[in-house]
Order: sequence, then C-alpha cells, then structure tokens
Amino acid sequence: MNELTQAQLLERVTESNRPNGNPRVQKIVARITGDLFRAIDDLDISPDEFWAGVDWLTRLGQTGQYGLITAGLGFDRLLDIRGDEADRRAGRTAGTPRAIEGPLYIPGAPLSKFEVRLDEGDTQRGELMVMEGRVVSIDGKPVAGAIVDVWHANEIGRYSHFDPDQPEYALRRRIETDAQGRYRFRSFLPPGYAIPPNSPTSELFAAIGRHGNRPAHIHFLVTAPGLRTLTTQVNVPGDTFIDDDFAFATRDGLILELEKNTPPAGYASLGVTSAFTRVPFDFVMQPAVDEDESAPQARLARAVG
Repeated sequence: MNELTQAQLLERVTESNRPNGNPRVQKIVARITGDLFRAIDDLDISPDEFWAGVDWLTRLGQTGQYGLITAGLGFDRLLDIRGDEADRRAGRTAGTPRAIEGPLYIPGAPLSKFEVRLDEGDTQRGELMVMEGRVVSIDGKPVAGAIVDVWHANEIGRYSHFDPDQPEYALRRRIETDAQGRYRFRSFLPPGYAIPPNSPTSELFAAIGRHGNRPAHIHFLVTAPGLRTLTTQVNVPGDTFIDDDFAFATRDGLILELEKNTPPAGYASLGVTSAFTRVPFDFVMQPAVDEDESAPQARLARAVG
C-alpha cells in the first residue's frame, strides 16, 4: 500500500485534497512540482545535491536576496517580455518602455513639488547632474500632479535602507509634477555595481560561470490617476556592462543622453553654481484600462497588498 512508484508519488502529491484548495494555485504547484520531480530523475540529482540546494535556498531567504536571483536568472525580464507581447497584441505599443523594478524599492520617500535634491550635503560625490523633463500622455499632453518616484545607488553602488551606513531615504525621493507636467532633480551620475560578494547569489553565479554586474542606472516608478503605472529604469551611457547586464534590463529608448558642461543659469534653486551634466528625459504614459492599472504601487505591493 505504501510502496509507491515515482509516478504514483507525484500523483498523490499533486492530487491529494484538491477540493479544498485554490484551483489556480493547485495547477501552478502541480506543474512546478512535476518539473522538479522530472529534473531530479533526468539529471540523477543525488541526495547531497538536493539538500545542498535546500540549504542554499534557506540561506538565500535569510539574506533577502530572492529578488536578485529572480532578476539574474531572467524571470523579471521574462515577465516584462510577456507584458510587451500582450501589449503588442492589444495594440498598446506607445509610451516609455517598462523595465524591471529590481528588489530595492522602498515606498514612502519624501515628496517634493516640481524639483528636489537627491544628493544631500555639501560633499561632491560624483559627476553632478540635473535630470529633468516632463510626464506626458501618449498624445503629448502634460500630466500635472504625476508622482515621479526615483531611487538610485550611492557612489559605491549601495542603496539606502539596505545599507546601514546611509540615512533613511538617501537618494530616494518622490516628485510631483507641476502644471506643465515638469519634474527635475539634482544628484550625481551613479556607478554600476556587482551583486554582494560571499553571498548565496554570488555562490550560484560563480558556480554557473556568470558575472553579477549591473550597469549604471536610475530607477523610476511613475504614477498618475487614469494612467497606467510605469515601472522603468534608465541607463547611463558608456558603462562597460550596458550590453551585458546581469539582470538583462537594458532596453532601447531607456539609455540617457548626457548634455555635458551645461551652464548653471536657471538652476540656482537646486544649488547649482557651476557647469553640470544635464540629463533630459520625458516619461510617456499610456492610458489605464481600469483602476488596477493605475494603482500607485510598486510591483510586489500590488501582488501581495
């Protein structure tokens, strides 16, 4: 009675007590479990290899690096590709391209109107920049009152909240666009960075022979009533890894143009007193088909909130 074949075991695992469960979850779990059963059999995975994998997953969860693994193994970009394909089928191809959110978003950053400094303090921390532009609809109309949520790494590639050496919400702000849909912020061009060394993520990528480097980039979450929430990130040109991103996030239309040696006139309110790098960029937002598409939430919050 208890002597099961592999097929019988899989059937019991995936079919037991089914009337009491969620049909969609049952279907997903059955597929994933069946694929893993077959992988263990096809690849002759040993007990030691299996339990080493369980240990690795445990340590991965303890370090909070699941978001790095989903990005590095292509799942985040896969979901975006599927979203792009669905949009093309629906004829929704206009607007700024989406890009992966990454695992380092923190809600609730301080809110400013029209402009703000991200680079607090008097110390020069990199190449001074002012990024500015408009939020517009796909027909070119300015979107007043849109919220541009921006975050990027510090000069050594670390993010506040995840780095105890940085103040809360360092290099994180929300900007409300003015009546012309304009926003601008002062900061510095961030560097690229690598996944944490001596971590479960670095262990895996060393074992499969892949680097863990990301090119320099800046993240955005742009929201406005009636418009489709835009999650995206832009790349700084010239980075070594811009075409070899660990997270596969580089996209056409999201590589910045840098206007070097811009005169400081008109930027005194941001404390700019000498030539700087101006970074123009407009966000073009699609209309939302329902309230869910315009929810002002990051991706994980939308899923589990």
